[in-house]
Amino acid sequence: MDKFIALDETKQQKILNAALKEFAENGYEQASTNRIVKEAGIGKGMLFYYFKSKKELYDYLAEYSLDFMVKRYFNLIDASEPDFIERLKQIAEVKIKAQSENRSVFDFIGTLLLAKESDLPVSIQKKYENMQKAGNAMLYEGIDLTLFRDDVDVEKAFKLIRWSMDGYQNELLHRLEGQKLAAIDFEPYWKEFYGYLDILKKSFYKEGKRER
Repeated sequence: MDKFIALDETKQQKILNAALKEFAENGYEQASTNRIVKEAGIGKGMLFYYFKSKKELYDYLAEYSLDFMVKRYFNLIDASEPDFIERLKQIAEVKIKAQSENRSVFDFIGTLLLAKESDLPVSIQKKYENMQKAGNAMLYEGIDLTLFRDDVDVEKAFKLIRWSMDGYQNELLHRLEGQKLAAIDFEPYWKEFYGYLDILKKSFYKEGKRER
């Protein structure tokens, strides 16, 4: 956050979170800098001291969010795990913690798919494309397809498993909303989660290849 050299870290994060939330909820065109400064508790002059325009602010948030995703999420995944469900289990654990740390980043990233009107700089577009490629590799490269039952459509199974896990993660984040990450005992939540994974393995994997 070198953009805010003169501000303390708490104030920096408050401004970033307010801006991330505004763009995530309203999109680039409808986002309001008035709402951002009100949410952040700062004067509009301060915002435009650091960012000359809404476009410059959006571009900064895009780069900040992509860097956060790579550092706090993608780089923490061990993609050598060949079991698809086991790999997704690991991904889910890392993702939940990263989302708990900064949910606004994940919400904002979704706007990049619809951000044609914001005309992102080439360097940020490239970074986003690289993140998408890394995400696909993280999910699918090196997966042992022989674990799946012969009568299962693996591509559809991939989607069903991902939808199931995404649904649980969203429900869990909703249940944990407002709590401090350091104060949460994740053990009962993971125990519940692993129970669902066992059901998925019984549904899609060959007998004898369901246990780890």
